[in-house]
Amino acid sequence: MKYFKKPLIKVDFSTISYEDLKNPSYIQLTSMSFKENGKNKKWEIAGTSDSVCIVLFDTDKKSFVIVRQFRPAVFYQNQKDGHTYELCAGLVDKNKSLEVIACEEVLEECGYKIFPQDLYFIGSFLNSTGVNGNKQFMYFANVDEKCKISTGGGIEDECIEVLYLPLQDSMSFIFDHQIQKTTSLFLGIHWYHCFFKTKELEK
Repeated sequence: MKYFKKPLIKVDFSTISYEDLKNPSYIQLTSMSFKENGKNKKWEIAGTSDSVCIVLFDTDKKSFVIVRQFRPAVFYQNQKDGHTYELCAGLVDKNKSLEVIACEEVLEECGYKIFPQDLYFIGSFLNSTGVNGNKQFMYFANVDEKCKISTGGGIEDECIEVLYLPLQDSMSFIFDHQIQKTTSLFLGIHWYHCFFKTKELEK
């Protein structure tokens, strides 16, 4: 691969199977009926939790800290290898502040210990308006080797690979259409190049 080596975490594609969802754990399936411009309509909705994502920049490595994961839905939709490149992220499914949840995700997924005061709030965005209306709250944080206390990789049965995307390669990376990436990864890195460095110069 052009930017990174092949995934270290292996998926056994021969074990993949599908079945209808009966008791979902993370989504709520429903159908909404309504009238628009005098016409009766029905829309299928998959309700999900809001989420946080964090643009992490390692100032020692001069690189963005991103993650690579196997996403079953991506594999199901396009039948490629199903691996995506993403920002560190997690669901808002705890009775905690967004900032605390973001810090916990950074530690669990990437191994960096940061605190709410280290976070800069970029903004909130709608993830998928077609089948759900959940929001994602985006933050930014600088990290370095001093706050690196573990290898990361997620908790329990999560299989997350931590990667370092050099600053000089990051713009070509996000504009490479052959790379399966999330919108938030594109937006976060683009924000850094267009706005964060400008703000730094204004200090």
